[in-house]
Amino acid sequence: MMAILVIPVILLISLLSPRETQGSTNTPTQSSAMETIKLPKPRQSSTVSVEEALLKRRSVREFGREALTIEEVAQLLWAAQGITEPARGLRTAPSAGALYPLEMYVVAGNVTGLAPGVYKYRPHRHDLVKVGNRDVRRELSRAALEQEFIRDAAIDLVFAAAIERTAVKYGTRSSRYVDIEIGHASENVCLQAVALRLATVVVGAFYDEDVKKVVGMDARESALYIMPVGRMPR
Repeated sequence: MMAILVIPVILLISLLSPRETQGSTNTPTQSSAMETIKLPKPRQSSTVSVEEALLKRRSVREFGREALTIEEVAQLLWAAQGITEPARGLRTAPSAGALYPLEMYVVAGNVTGLAPGVYKYRPHRHDLVKVGNRDVRRELSRAALEQEFIRDAAIDLVFAAAIERTAVKYGTRSSRYVDIEIGHASENVCLQAVALRLATVVVGAFYDEDVKKVVGMDARESALYIMPVGRMPR
């Protein structure tokens, strides 16, 4: 009887520990030979106030051709899911039960200091793990109903969720809480983009399974949102 009870307890512990499981649902991140890119340290202040960022936030679907910098990419990722209190593992966006189901991918195509490819963000290490070696912005655009601005952006941030992390505590309400959480994180990106004088837009229209395949998500992850980011058009 005891052996039967041990298995669920182990599973429960693993699901309640996002700090240890961050990135663990994607096979390439488990490889000892994985390619990792340490990101520049994010800044914690700027000359743009929260009020100004709110005032200037707009959905932009046209982008300049100039490359982003790896520093800007790092700042956007930190704004979405970065660690703000290391001792407790707290992040920039609130999460029900501090379970943090969100996973973030970067589809990079035009970034100074970052080769084209697909990368997964690890908040507790503030680094990227390469999960794909090609520029797949065109394929991602096709998976998102041929929305061309996804192809034209310098990068596409793709949000996913391992919903089971939230479900272990909140059961049938977990999907609602994850939807709320993606709103928190994506708005952070919108406001950070304004502070960096970058352009972005949120995209929810896409074929879920096609996006998962293009990005290389684990089967347990669900595709939630795409945020193309680029320079403001001139």
